[in-house]
Amino acid sequence: MRPSGRDLSEMRAVSIETEFTKHAEGSCLIKVGDTHVLCTATIEDRVPPFIKGSGLGWVTAEYGMLPRATNTRMRREAASGKQGGRTVEIQRLIGRALRAGVDRVALGERQITVDCDVIQADGGTRCASITGGWVALRLAVNKLLKSGDVISDPLVDPVAAVSCGIYAGQPVLDLDYPEDSEAGVDGNFIMTGSGKLIEVQMSAEGSVFSRDQMNNLMNLAEKGVGELVAAQKAATA
Repeated sequence: MRPSGRDLSEMRAVSIETEFTKHAEGSCLIKVGDTHVLCTATIEDRVPPFIKGSGLGWVTAEYGMLPRATNTRMRREAASGKQGGRTVEIQRLIGRALRAGVDRVALGERQITVDCDVIQADGGTRCASITGGWVALRLAVNKLLKSGDVISDPLVDPVAAVSCGIYAGQPVLDLDYPEDSEAGVDGNFIMTGSGKLIEVQMSAEGSVFSRDQMNNLMNLAEKGVGELVAAQKAATA
């Protein structure tokens, strides 16, 4: 029995509220159970120096957690003068994941920055950030298409992510914090809407796992990502 009472292959409740902020070109508040992330997308007519003049666009991301996103207050990273290693790793992951679904030639020489701010954390914050980040990106690109600044749609495939793991000896979909903190195996699966893999992060945290178990987790991830992509499309329709 999972702590939440969910079936092994059952996602937490997912909701995506679009146009959540006034000023960003694209924004949403994504809720995956008790994990809530605000995602905003900003369009700029510039690119990093290493691709300037190439005609290619760029999508990047920043990630952060509010001090009381968890059960105890965390110090703001700005107060310490630098980002932590976890923050840097996650925001690089979000950027890589979102770029995998973008035709950078069609985007043109401009940059879209996706900011993911965790308001409340209960496991799976990086996965929710990627899933919500794509929605914010989709909305921002829609404005570029509407204005005629881009001619063909640069978003070739939705991108979404979900966690899976082995909890109490059973493969489970979409770990919340009580499961994540005790899982013997924990993995994050980032996929496109067409079912292609972008990145898999898996590690044994107390027990090793077999090839068959990994295949079971992959099957759960495909199911979960399919549901998330359906929620993305419904939110941006």
